[in-house]
Amino acid sequence: MDKRPGLVVLSLALALTTGCKSPEQKAAEDAAKNMAEASKKMEEAAKSGTANIGDAMAAMNAAISGANAGKKVETVDFKQLKDLLPESLPGMKRTNATGEKTAAMGMQVSNAEGDYSSDQGSSITIKISDIGSLTGLAGMAAYAWAATEYDRESDNSYEKTTTFNGYKAHEKYDKQSKSGELSALVGNRFVVEARGSDVDMDAIKAAVGKVDLRKLDGMKTQGVQ
Repeated sequence: MDKRPGLVVLSLALALTTGCKSPEQKAAEDAAKNMAEASKKMEEAAKSGTANIGDAMAAMNAAISGANAGKKVETVDFKQLKDLLPESLPGMKRTNATGEKTAAMGMQVSNAEGDYSSDQGSSITIKISDIGSLTGLAGMAAYAWAATEYDRESDNSYEKTTTFNGYKAHEKYDKQSKSGELSALVGNRFVVEARGSDVDMDAIKAAVGKVDLRKLDGMKTQGVQ
């Protein structure tokens, strides 16, 4: 997930569709406006020195809290996410596994990432992210595809929103480079992503399928205050 608040605000705006607005869309629109204003205050505070940093950070925290319906979320320990990474994939060995937790301006994110490769040179990377304090509306906005529906293709590639094992997902593949990705939003809080190179789409889907999504879904209320 991109950690810069400006991009989160942009994604939130992109997540809002045209036409009649539901109460949830209106709430997301208000959240986008508040976060945009808070982001502007942060930029102004950075230019003018430290005098206004406290107020700007307070505004950002309030905007995030509003986007999350006032909930405070402590992210899952990245070690728990790391434990969900598969030891291997069909025809591939895991070559590395990492994890980290970051926090800035009231936003917390933790993630774990595993790299897998075959003797033939194909590779897949799996990333499991807990978008934590950006749960709910704001979390979905960070991944704009979660709030939209589209399907487009060319002679050599395609990109679409879909479902994977019952979860909203985003699928993208390039036939020429034999590279692609699949992301699934689990419990409106976790994102499981698999990116593959020199593999077919079935291998990428199989990689996401090796992660216990149901167990991850069961962790969605963990740390919510």
